[in-house]
Amino acid sequence: MKISLFGYGKMGKTIEAIALERGHEVIAKITSNSTAEEKLKLKHADVVIEFTRPEAALTNFQFCLEHRIKTVTGTTGWYDQMTDVEKMCAENGGSFFWASNFSIGVNLFWEINKKLASLMADYPAYKVSMDEIHHTQKLDEPSGTAITTANQIIAANPRVDAWKLSHDGPSASDLSIHSIREGDVKGTHIVNYESENDLISFKHEAKTRQGFAMGAVLAAEFLHDKKGFYTMSDMLGL
Repeated sequence: MKISLFGYGKMGKTIEAIALERGHEVIAKITSNSTAEEKLKLKHADVVIEFTRPEAALTNFQFCLEHRIKTVTGTTGWYDQMTDVEKMCAENGGSFFWASNFSIGVNLFWEINKKLASLMADYPAYKVSMDEIHHTQKLDEPSGTAITTANQIIAANPRVDAWKLSHDGPSASDLSIHSIREGDVKGTHIVNYESENDLISFKHEAKTRQGFAMGAVLAAEFLHDKKGFYTMSDMLGL
């Protein structure tokens, strides 16, 4: 399979290494400094894997979908425009795969999160909160993974109305998210349920970028022969 990379930072380089190990060919590596002519090389790929910046994501999606380029994206921070992207994909007969986190472990973590949130909905003595820790170059706050985790809890627990960052003064009905940026942390997410008497916590901690990169390559392989709008749940059958 011919893969093009839209974004060639640390994650892009890790994805490239895994794609090559799995027998794929990387035919283009596009960065913010690439020319319009270089960008057209994306059209010759079977699938583009996009890991860039939130402010560039929609323009990148539009370019790919209008040129009928199958697109896998791990960029976060654009989810308030999800409906627009889904419509764009449908109008262009495109193929689009997005994930706030490509790690298989995180997606299993989310299944546990949904189950626990449903159980804890019956116990009002427990207040739910979240901690998320990432490297200092992480641009969005909170992370896309934290937002997905929070939205699952909100959907399952009628006492939780919304999520809010801890420094923004969450109310009693808000899920407080404490975002920390330090060092080269790959990504840690902790969900806490705390009462006056005890604390229940569960955590996912990424040790390397390989897990995210492998998931992105697997998503590209999944999307290769498909049209439509997909997520990790589709790929994993969750």
